[in-house]
Amino acid sequence: MDSEIYDKAHSILSQRRAKALAENDIRIQEINSKIPEIKEINDALYNTGKELIRIITESKGADVNRKIEQIKQNNLGAQQIAKQLLTANGYPEDYLDVRYACRQCGDTGYINGNICTCLNRIFAALNTSKLNEKTTLKLSSFNTFSLDFYQGNDRVDMEKILNFSMKYASEFNLKSESILLFGNTGLGKTHISLAIANTVLRKGYSVIYDTAINILRDIEKEHFSHEKSTEVLDLVTDADLLILDDLGTEFESKFYNSAIYNIINSRLAKEKATIISTNLDFSALSNRYGGKVASRIITMFTCLEFKGDDVRLQKKARNMPNK
Repeated sequence: MDSEIYDKAHSILSQRRAKALAENDIRIQEINSKIPEIKEINDALYNTGKELIRIITESKGADVNRKIEQIKQNNLGAQQIAKQLLTANGYPEDYLDVRYACRQCGDTGYINGNICTCLNRIFAALNTSKLNEKTTLKLSSFNTFSLDFYQGNDRVDMEKILNFSMKYASEFNLKSESILLFGNTGLGKTHISLAIANTVLRKGYSVIYDTAINILRDIEKEHFSHEKSTEVLDLVTDADLLILDDLGTEFESKFYNSAIYNIINSRLAKEKATIISTNLDFSALSNRYGGKVASRIITMFTCLEFKGDDVRLQKKARNMPNK
């Protein structure tokens, strides 16, 4: 675990705890001023600790357990009265409970010495963000995708793809399907896939987006390192949405082909959405990665074929910026 990410994650939890306690203090002050009886009850409960210490110090034998049990019952009764006072005054009975972001661990990150799922999610989000920083691709938006560069039936087909992609992004959830974007270079596959990423990221989901070669290089470097870590591979297989851009442009090797198969297979097994963009058609995919990979993509992904003439060349001819 990267020490910087470890420290950041625990700093996030510390901030969450501080925020929850500060907000609880405000609610306590509000109730103390509006319902003085509850303040008296809470003051009495606060002094219970001193009474317990005195009992344990001065008493002996079974008498200690009897007195402790009596205090426990009194406290439970007082807490119930406080809840009744809250509801009688129009407040929920748990209004004075500390509202931690994670109720399982109380924003500590640990449950009985084990890492809580909330801390693992923070680790994953920070690692994902760090991985995404290395991409040279800027996030695109649907608003900047122009259909003016497509003609006739190509425009009709591309408008359907644009509408499908916008709906997919706006309705994205953990059960969303996987998509294959394929077709010749320069037709907007990267633009559409990153526009989806932009929308899904703003919805709060974890997204990893990069070229296939960059992700494969990171996995390869990790695999053959001295530590033989699987951190990058785990992030790639566990992200809510993975976008593999330009699949097929990477150097062909058995390791890369095996990694692609494992990524696709693992994410399908976990029902995780994957978006793949490639210049390869179905036949080329099969020749490059084998029948198993091609079969999974063709049968398990929604396949969208991009058509038309190279948009980048059209923009260059019109002296327009290539975005």
